[in-house]
Amino acid sequence: MSFVQVNTAVIDADAHVVENEHTWDYLEGSDKKFRPTLVPNPKNPERFFWVLDGENIGPKFPSPNEKESAEHVQRCGREVGTPVQAREVSDVAQRLKHMDALGIDVQVLYNSLWLRPLTRRAEVEIALCWSWNRWLADVWKAGANRLRWSCVVPVLTPTAAAEQLRFAKEHGAVGVCMRPFERDRLMTDPFYYPIYDEAQRLDIPVTVHIANGNPELFNLLDNEIAGGFTTFRVPTVTACYALIMSELPRVFAKLRWGFIESSSQWVPWVAHEAVRRSLGSQRPVSMNCFRDYGIYVSTQTDDDFSYIMSYTGEENLVIGTDYGHNDTSSELNAIARFKAMKLSPQVKRKILSDNPRRFYGI
Repeated sequence: MSFVQVNTAVIDADAHVVENEHTWDYLEGSDKKFRPTLVPNPKNPERFFWVLDGENIGPKFPSPNEKESAEHVQRCGREVGTPVQAREVSDVAQRLKHMDALGIDVQVLYNSLWLRPLTRRAEVEIALCWSWNRWLADVWKAGANRLRWSCVVPVLTPTAAAEQLRFAKEHGAVGVCMRPFERDRLMTDPFYYPIYDEAQRLDIPVTVHIANGNPELFNLLDNEIAGGFTTFRVPTVTACYALIMSELPRVFAKLRWGFIESSSQWVPWVAHEAVRRSLGSQRPVSMNCFRDYGIYVSTQTDDDFSYIMSYTGEENLVIGTDYGHNDTSSELNAIARFKAMKLSPQVKRKILSDNPRRFYGI
């Protein structure tokens, strides 16, 4: 299938869809018995979480009401409120209209549910991934090629991922999601090579969005003080360092890698560690490792761009809004704020358009 070419001015490199009950309408045949259910939170009946096999597998992401959104803007300077039909893509036209208002031509959509462990059963994971990917295929079709997406695949059974990857690529996907940790394995484990091999063959990048697929590690790091920083961001940075130090950039030399929603302030630290720890080894790492290995990183508007680009160059940074979520990464006005920054027009064009085009293959 060939895609209509879009003359993209601005690409939001990190946006979300919020799963809802319609997401699981794409389960087929006997797989319907694996359908997750929504249960109200007993501590707050206005909030819900998903239950699968009797276990809480994560919240249905809420969005603040108008009052909460206004308070958030006043407190943090970041807009986070989104219409429910837009973030759940039950009304694609409303989503596109909101994108127009935000100055966004194309969004790359990520899941909200796969940020944490879901199931230990391979057959359940395969079914849920199929349902989510079919859902996003329909969203892409209704979105006039403006809603691209990163697919989810059954990491418990990497050999079963190829079929879903091919389907996703044919239906608007521009990435494949990998969590930094999957159960007892780091994403660099050779166990996942079948996924990377097919991704490279299809010329589709691996997108490592902040997440944590290891139940024990998730429970250990999940706490009120450190919150998402330890639970999600630290594992993502660890995975990037492991990638640089591993054989992956050589085994899959044409594969692009992206680390999404972790800001970019950590890049110099990781580069320095990799260079220092690889001295005298058979594979010394260059300070240009992000450029050399095709590693892209999503930024935030409060990152020190000049400092970061001294390590990544101008070609390996992208930016996103985290549309649909309401956490410390979320900033609906990120595009407008970035455009107003004291950076050269060339750098702005690259981060807003050229770099995400190249990374996602749009």
